[in-house]
Amino acid sequence: MPARSHRTAPLGSAILGEPAEPIRRQRIRIQTLLTFSLIGTHLVGALIVAALINVVIPGPSVLTSDFLVITAILAPVYVVSAVVVGSVLGTRATLRRLRWALENRPPTLQEQRIALRMPWRTTLQQGALWFIGLILFTVGFGVIDPQTIPKVALTITLAGVTVCGFAYMFTDFALRPIAARALEVGTPRRPRLAGTTGRVMLAWALGSAVPVVGLLFIAVFSFIRPVTSTRLAITILAIGGLGLLTGSLLMFLTIRSTIAPIESVRAGMQRIASGDFDTAVVVYDGTELGQLQTGFNRMAEGLREREKLRDVFGRHVGREVAAAALANPGVLGGEERDVAVLFVDIVGSTALAASRPPTEVVALLNRFFAVVVEEVHAAEGFVNKFEGDAALAIFGAPVALDNAAGSALGAARRMARRLAEEVPECRAGIGVTAGRAVAGNIGAQERFEYTVIGDPVNEAARLSDLAKTVPGYVAASARTVQLAPQDERARWELGEEITLRGRSEPTRLAIPRAD
Repeated sequence: MPARSHRTAPLGSAILGEPAEPIRRQRIRIQTLLTFSLIGTHLVGALIVAALINVVIPGPSVLTSDFLVITAILAPVYVVSAVVVGSVLGTRATLRRLRWALENRPPTLQEQRIALRMPWRTTLQQGALWFIGLILFTVGFGVIDPQTIPKVALTITLAGVTVCGFAYMFTDFALRPIAARALEVGTPRRPRLAGTTGRVMLAWALGSAVPVVGLLFIAVFSFIRPVTSTRLAITILAIGGLGLLTGSLLMFLTIRSTIAPIESVRAGMQRIASGDFDTAVVVYDGTELGQLQTGFNRMAEGLREREKLRDVFGRHVGREVAAAALANPGVLGGEERDVAVLFVDIVGSTALAASRPPTEVVALLNRFFAVVVEEVHAAEGFVNKFEGDAALAIFGAPVALDNAAGSALGAARRMARRLAEEVPECRAGIGVTAGRAVAGNIGAQERFEYTVIGDPVNEAARLSDLAKTVPGYVAASARTVQLAPQDERARWELGEEITLRGRSEPTRLAIPRAD
């Protein structure tokens, strides 16, 4: 079960393909993996039994003419029959019980339980074949020579238990696509020993306990039927080496089946850390590790929802305001800030609405505000609110700017030029001013908004009305121009003083120089 990147191996191994691959291809893949892995496991087990009985385990030799019928005829016939029944027919029977997956429909709870228990069921089927072989050959050899019974029974038992362990591991691996489909309807509760603990204990039992038990039995029988030290040493070395080999392989398979789900979650976390919130891992493990995969998917779903809310929230109130609100949720009140204010208002909006269909008016306003928002954001400001056919933009709050006045003036010039080129159907007056204002959350605890209140806001609104009557449709206060850097000041020329509507003090005007 090789480890691969979970971008290309969502089931933990490229051998298992993709969960969404065609049902026919998936069935062929599963049947092939199951059949050949079980065939190989049974054949290797049979060869090990033959080697142990004939060469390794002390006791009467079975390579005599007395046992010729069993060794030359009965044993090959039974091995071939068991392989066919256990591997080929057993695999077909397994897939018949998983017909719901091949019919591409969700399983019932009963079908889910059957699917998740199928590795154990298949293992018991293979174990039954070895148990039949144990009875058959123990009786067969025992009838001819009763002294062969201990070593035949011990060898077939130990080999059969180990083969069943490998059969479980390979079946559990091959049926991962089915388990993934079954777990789509939820993760069932399972006995503790059927989970990760059971896997580890199984690997320990088959890789360590079985060879040790075999050696203990051989030691006991050596007291009953003494053997030479050389023969005993050969037996210990053979069984010990075989135990090391099978134990290490079983532990490797167990570790891979444990690590694969964790690696899928780790890969998913890396994708989320890189900003891919559409990440989800395939849940194919019915143990605690599957619950980990399910938990990750729930976490990713929550992050997607939160990111969606953050995006929508940011679009409604502005990214900077959204970030400030999330950092200090539910805080009412404001603070005095030095800000620059830009107010833009369409000329003749009433006539525009009366002369065009509503859908056309909305499309025009969207084009108009798209230019406004782009230029404000490019200058590090934020659009505080839309007011019908007008917009209020703030520079210097909630995020402070070193050059708020210059940013607002530059945004106003570029905005006027782009509106004339990209939205020639309408004209808009743009007013810019700067000064001290109160910025913060205004309203009630249940409903409030971030806004800026103060004289600069009122002055900018009045300047936008005045700008509708001047060349270029842009007007600023001289005070704002004086606060800007030299390169921005050079782009403006000062005009006359005028007392704006609703204000008692005169305002000296400034308009952009002609390019």
